[in-house]
Amino acid sequence: MTVRAFFEAAKVEGVQSPYDTIHLKILYPAQIPESQLEKSMGIEPANPEKAPFPVVIFFNGYNCDAQQYQWLAVKLAERGLVVVLFNWIAKNLPGVISLTPGVDFEKLKPTIYPTAPTALALPALLTKLEQLQNQGVLAGMLDLQRIILGGHSAGGLLSLTNADPRFFPGVAASFSYGASSRGLLTIGYEPGTILPLPDSLPLLLMGGTRDGFMLTSSELYGISAGDATIPVTRTFQEAIAGGRNDSYLVILEGANHFSIVDEPDSTTVRSSLDLKATQSQENLRLLMSEIIGLFIDTYVRHQPEASQLIEQLLNTANPLIKSFERK
Repeated sequence: MTVRAFFEAAKVEGVQSPYDTIHLKILYPAQIPESQLEKSMGIEPANPEKAPFPVVIFFNGYNCDAQQYQWLAVKLAERGLVVVLFNWIAKNLPGVISLTPGVDFEKLKPTIYPTAPTALALPALLTKLEQLQNQGVLAGMLDLQRIILGGHSAGGLLSLTNADPRFFPGVAASFSYGASSRGLLTIGYEPGTILPLPDSLPLLLMGGTRDGFMLTSSELYGISAGDATIPVTRTFQEAIAGGRNDSYLVILEGANHFSIVDEPDSTTVRSSLDLKATQSQENLRLLMSEIIGLFIDTYVRHQPEASQLIEQLLNTANPLIKSFERK
């Protein structure tokens, strides 16, 4: 399926200029235009074959450019999804201007969490999607009652903590890679705290056995380094009750923190803090995209064949999959 993209911008309320603007890249299933006018304008119409399209909103990790996740966005758009990537440069960390997924640390504090949303950019992104539903190449083709939140690292935390129908009724599921719900000491949590997650929607948590950032960040949470998979595993075991068999934990053998990233930017990300991946990054990314795609097809698009395929994929011996749990 042909995939095309266009760009948009959105303002975040309550943020001081010039750090109040998000730049979006929206990828969608397209069809080759028939008229010469459409071809010359460079905007190809959406392919209505699988419309209305569920929408994936992806939250990047700190200082990870949205372009580094385009490989995943293309794979998902090829399956008939619309995918929103975004870049936001802001003072989200104390004293630091960076590319940010937009973590609201105030709302993550123990006196407030989990009574309010923690994703500063999400309301603006949802408003922009409503506008796109009314005009432009995707007008009338979006399913805003089937929104999937995805993310990497800190962005993965946002995808998990905001998959809550109380705050965002259109959200239908979430997935993350390299993320946990550990509570930061600096905002008031006791050492070793695992924050509870919303537990009413399908969740997919993925991690890697070589995630060095899980180890090097341990002191921020008041715990010893231990095993790289422990934070993700503890999140799955302690942060959600499960009971519907639609919550998944997948640990990838040999994957590091940036296995989901196309090419880490060594000038802005301290990749030296990560461990070296021991499996092909390309093969790991292909597996990730297949797991994520089948998860969405099963629990958001309700395709019976997808349910069988994801079970087969995760239960078949695979050197890239260390372990799999569901509850």
